[in-house]
Amino acid sequence: MRTLANNLMLLLQSFRLRDLVDMLVVWFVIYRVLLLIKRTRAVQMLSGLGILAIAYIVSIWAELFTLNWLLEKFFVNLFIIIVVLFQHEIRRGLAHIGRNPFFTNVSADEETLVVDEIVKAAVILAQKKIGALIVIEREIGLEDFVEVGTKIDSTVNAELINAIFVNHSPIHDGALIVRGGRITAAGCFLPLTRNPSIDKNLGTRHRAAIGLTEETDAVVLVVSEENMSISIVQGGHITPDLDMPRLRKTLYEAFSLSQAYTQSTGATS
Repeated sequence: MRTLANNLMLLLQSFRLRDLVDMLVVWFVIYRVLLLIKRTRAVQMLSGLGILAIAYIVSIWAELFTLNWLLEKFFVNLFIIIVVLFQHEIRRGLAHIGRNPFFTNVSADEETLVVDEIVKAAVILAQKKIGALIVIEREIGLEDFVEVGTKIDSTVNAELINAIFVNHSPIHDGALIVRGGRITAAGCFLPLTRNPSIDKNLGTRHRAAIGLTEETDAVVLVVSEENMSISIVQGGHITPDLDMPRLRKTLYEAFSLSQAYTQSTGATS
């Protein structure tokens, strides 16, 4: 007991301020990584690696030499395996380092107007049975996707969004991207998700929305012409069948406009 107390005293005496900073930095990195992989397939892969780690410990304890040899060879190359398995998550993490602010130089009132116009457009499109894919850029830039589309520099307007997605429009087949509170491009093509656990009944638009949000922190609205429904996709996760109030609330929360949402609902009640 005395030895333990002495060891603790020695540890406290040798503890430096930089050690505290070091621990906080490591904690912050782990916290950000967990946020980054939240609700993605990376969680399942981490669980699988955890099971293999437990199996490795058991193989040592139970003297299962063949299993231990196989797992030991596996963990020797763990770094390469992690890079291969988590390439999308690593790409998103690196992109976060050079993140761009959402709605640069746009006031909270203007942000609210932008969100309301997007909601209005999505509801009208759903009622008209017109499919649409509306991407709202957040911190991670979407320049690669803007470049392959038709560049537009316009205020966010429900009528314009509807005009872009009508069937006879030359740029209706693709995604519309909103950046900094303005419509930046249309007819943009997005990467399809490769997640094998995705519902097979989901169409191309939903798969593209999931694929983009697996790689970036964008928020994507998907309007389905088949069932006249509106979905929001964030972090590879779909929130389906949203009516207008829920759609507004979800977008307000996504962009930290909760106070504006409370004020608007209070004014209408």
